[in-house]
Amino acid sequence: MAALSRGIKLDDLRARQFVPADFDRFDLIIGMDADNLADIEALRPAGNETPVRLLTDFAPHIGTDHVPDPYYTRDFDGALDLIEAAVEGLDTHLRG
Repeated sequence: MAALSRGIKLDDLRARQFVPADFDRFDLIIGMDADNLADIEALRPAGNETPVRLLTDFAPHIGTDHVPDPYYTRDFDGALDLIEAAVEGLDTHLRG
């Protein structure tokens, strides 16, 4: 409901497992926390140099190095606040 209350529709979005081919498919790979990054890096093909970053790297002003999983914290609004702030920084980075 946090996303919907902000006008963000998630109906058509589906999660999927990250696969090694994603390193060739994407120019930048973003994880939400250190565990995500470790899992992603474990799949990195030898010699691949695709950057892997934390989403929060793009918003150092938010004061955290990860986006807490709202399914554990139950703080969906707080997670969305962090994500929105970091995505603004990501947008600035990509347009840079």
